[in-house]
Amino acid sequence: MACIDNQHAFLPFAFDTFGCLAPVASGFLKRVQKAALAHATVSVGHSYVFSRVGFAIQKGVVAQLVARLRTHDL
Repeated sequence: MACIDNQHAFLPFAFDTFGCLAPVASGFLKRVQKAALAHATVSVGHSYVFSRVGFAIQKGVVAQLVARLRTHDL
C-alpha cells in the first residue's frame, strides 16, 4: 500500500545473464530513462538507466556465483 500511496509500482522485467533484455523490458527502461532525463537536476548521459540496470544485474550474478563457492575456495 505504501508504494501505491506514493505512486510507485513494481514492474518485473526479464533479462538473461549475457545482458540481453526482453523487448518489453527494453521499452520499459527507455520510458524510465526518458522520465529520469526529464527530471534530472544534473546532466546525465542517455545510457544512464541502462548502465545502472546492467551494473545491478552483474552484481546479482556475481553474488550468485560467490554463494556457490566452497568455503576453502574463498
